[in-house]
Amino acid sequence: MARNKYPEKTVNMILDAAFKLFMEKGYERTSIQDIIDNLGGLSKGAIYHHFKSKEDILIAVINQMTAESNQLLAEVRDRQNLNGREKLRAIFKESLFRPVQDDIFSVAPNLGDSPQLLFGIIKDTLYEAVPHYVLPIIRQGIADGSIVTDYPSELAQLIILAANVWMNPMIFDDSPEESHNKFMVFGQMMKGMGLDILDKEMLERLENLAQIYHDNK
Repeated sequence: MARNKYPEKTVNMILDAAFKLFMEKGYERTSIQDIIDNLGGLSKGAIYHHFKSKEDILIAVINQMTAESNQLLAEVRDRQNLNGREKLRAIFKESLFRPVQDDIFSVAPNLGDSPQLLFGIIKDTLYEAVPHYVLPIIRQGIADGSIVTDYPSELAQLIILAANVWMNPMIFDDSPEESHNKFMVFGQMMKGMGLDILDKEMLERLENLAQIYHDNK
């Protein structure tokens, strides 16, 4: 068989097909054969040339999913014209309004039905997003006086897990009304800690994403 001149293109084809199937069927119910059937003629050997197992594909899919989000976090973290509190607000706003969110919610995945994929996302959140992006922002906020806490690491974990997991309709199958209520509780909690960083525009966007999710289930 001729050597593939475009291995990166092949990898992207595999990941795109796997992502779609993981979202539609769940990781556990997707087989390697399912992925092959969606690759337009690529063989099983082509997959195993790049990935040792379905779990390796899952890891690569998660890395691809989180790369853009982490890039956004890095850009906000490194901005020089905002204090720590303002950067937390920017993270929420820019994350919610990323155009790719509409595509993700339109696929209507239920991450609760794919625990391997969900665990991978949570693991990346805790071990990548928190220490490298959110925690440095909170430490900056402590230094510039815009954030007050004796527990920066725990606050960083709480904020990111509440935002990415607890308020994610794709995990708990929340309706727009339930998403609204969670947002209000989270906003009250943040305000009680002196972090009044959420607004009506963000609330409406979250409700809109929840509606997109339910309309496509």
